[in-house]
Amino acid sequence: MSTLLGISGSLRQNSFNKTLLCAAAKSFGGNYILADLRMPLYDGDVEDKEGIPTEVLTLCNQIKTADAIIIATPEYNGNLSGVLKNALDWISRVDGKPMQDKPLAILSASAGRSGGVLGQNSLRLCLPPFQPHLINGPLVAVAGVSNAFDKNGNLKEESYRNAVDSLMQKLKYLI
Repeated sequence: MSTLLGISGSLRQNSFNKTLLCAAAKSFGGNYILADLRMPLYDGDVEDKEGIPTEVLTLCNQIKTADAIIIATPEYNGNLSGVLKNALDWISRVDGKPMQDKPLAILSASAGRSGGVLGQNSLRLCLPPFQPHLINGPLVAVAGVSNAFDKNGNLKEESYRNAVDSLMQKLKYLI
């Protein structure tokens, strides 16, 4: 059975991006793990004195052992979240490339009309050094997110459900 790792760029307990990851995981099937990005801010001095934090090593191990990764990023000021960028900065400091050739899909959920497209674009710009096998579509950018999910966390709009299903099928194909 395949293992899917979800990475949310939002730390909020009831984040819409976490809800979107869960909806995608249901479509994907298999085992689902949600990564925890609560880690210290990257600081080269801390790295030199204390090494790589345990939280980062845990995340890197989850990435290595997962069959595929999905990342949902909110859009903050037209970019990916600082939380997500910080996690990527730490991951880049770990020996080896845990994401290399790993099937990876990006999704986003945002209150705005674009659904977080700019956040996705900025995330795509951050990924080349990690060398994942990035799936480029279909685009899943859930707009007006406060009304996008029912009480069970299911996407209300058929077009979003279809896009998520298609993206997850492409992800499964690469495993």
